[in-house]
Amino acid sequence: MKLYFQRITGFVFGLFLSQINFQMNVFKFGGASVKDANAVRNVSHILSLFPKDQLIVVVSAMGKTTNAMEEIVESLWNRNEKRYMELIEDRYQFHQLIVAELFPEKHYFIYQQMEELFESLKKRYDQPLSDNYNFEYDQIVSLGEVLSTMIVEAFMKEEGHLTTWVDCRKIIRTNHEYREGEVDWAKTESLVNERLLPVFKEKRIAITQGFIGHTSEGFTTTLGREGSDFTAGILAYCTNAKGVTIWKDVPGMLNADPKWFDDTIKLQKISFKEAIELSYYGASVIHPKTIKPLQNKGIPLYVKSFIEPNAEGTVIQESMDFDHLIPSFIFKMDQVLMDFTPKDFSFIVEENLGDIFQQLAFYGVKINLMQNSALSFSILFDRSKTDPMKLVEKFKDQYSVRYNEGLELVTIRHYDQATIDRVTVDKRILLEQRTRQTIRMVMKNK
Repeated sequence: MKLYFQRITGFVFGLFLSQINFQMNVFKFGGASVKDANAVRNVSHILSLFPKDQLIVVVSAMGKTTNAMEEIVESLWNRNEKRYMELIEDRYQFHQLIVAELFPEKHYFIYQQMEELFESLKKRYDQPLSDNYNFEYDQIVSLGEVLSTMIVEAFMKEEGHLTTWVDCRKIIRTNHEYREGEVDWAKTESLVNERLLPVFKEKRIAITQGFIGHTSEGFTTTLGREGSDFTAGILAYCTNAKGVTIWKDVPGMLNADPKWFDDTIKLQKISFKEAIELSYYGASVIHPKTIKPLQNKGIPLYVKSFIEPNAEGTVIQESMDFDHLIPSFIFKMDQVLMDFTPKDFSFIVEENLGDIFQQLAFYGVKINLMQNSALSFSILFDRSKTDPMKLVEKFKDQYSVRYNEGLELVTIRHYDQATIDRVTVDKRILLEQRTRQTIRMVMKNK
């Protein structure tokens, strides 16, 4: 009788949904917004504020779980079984505490799901390893998102939201570039139509994972660190969503990082082009790949606070009318400025640059700024990501290589002299590049 009643109820609700003109929106909640039980409860509250929307809810791993999962991969790869099991137990206890607070009674299915996932992860130690580290990385690190969405969806359902869990490992198709999967847009759009959109015939909210996709063989891939924003953009593009909202612990996009500036200003409205420029130069609020698919279809992106969900936030859209109103500052600290000069006293020509770029690409060096003169070529990069001495050793036979450490790179969009003066107090400028809209300065304390 109970099963019969559930089927009738589902049928009736399906008819009900079909009569309502819902609008599709995509929400993305990052790790900080689901870091503990109270944060998960807050997600439920936010979803309740949008009763007339169909929602695709993209969720990241909880708290700092991605960092922890990366350590698990390292211990597996190094065959450190003791450390591997300790790290898994740590993640199990972390999630267990959240689940116990959300679901006090042990009969909830989420307990079984969690046990099975962690038991499978433990057994992975005894399975053959691939010779591709990045492959192993993606199969394990992605479980942080799988686990968080299981917990969030179970709680949303308990709270009365009409939700379903969707496995993004069966929706977003990528190539075989593990850790930096490139999206197959045509196939992904087809899978969205086939496997995601039909769930809205009976449910109003689909909860899925950020950051992850799959190959044609079904192996898990990831879209790059902080790729959950990109997932939201992909799904919005493929569903022609009304908008995307990224829920953060800040009131919107600020004109500077509050770590470096006290008097930051919220940007009310900026263009897609401006957002792409800011993310390219290092603004951390929006993942750089997120903007382009939204721009292609004119889908606005909102950055709002999960602490104050009713506040206005920032909207990123097509118009460029507002971009110039407020200067924006982007800082990169702990920079290295490295200079290459050919030892044969020849000029820096295309052949030299091609050789240097090829070697830098081999070592995975990400260049933040570059400049050349007749006799030398200079690059700026993050000290935390590249050891300068390794580059000196690599290039020393052909080039005289010098470098400066402990530098800052500041980028100012829509600058004026007052903004330049503000950031260069007690600084010595080693290198400057200036266009009509942007100034970039490499600086050192006097």
